[in-house]
Amino acid sequence: MNRSLLIQLAYDSIKEILQTKKLIDREEILHQYPLLKETIPMTLKIFVEDELHGYYEDMAHKSLFENILLGAKIAAFEDPNSQPLKVSEFLKAEIEISLQTPEGVISHRA
Repeated sequence: MNRSLLIQLAYDSIKEILQTKKLIDREEILHQYPLLKETIPMTLKIFVEDELHGYYEDMAHKSLFENILLGAKIAAFEDPNSQPLKVSEFLKAEIEISLQTPEGVISHRA
């Protein structure tokens, strides 16, 4: 499955917790994609079997890069309306990221 960079970062952020090892080369990614340093209002949702499992929202207080990494972990494991994401659920999960840009909302789910 081909995922967008932002969605893949979110999946990898969750995998870092589940596998307890570093998977994301932060310096390299920020070097390759300097736009990730920008602050953009965003929401991140995790769906398991089309049901909302976790949610994170930030109105551009952190860089997009940090928001995706932090937001994925919070939505997966710390959302007060949900139980922490299990490995079996992660394997079926879809992540949706919505960015509020000056041109309008851009949303992608995979």
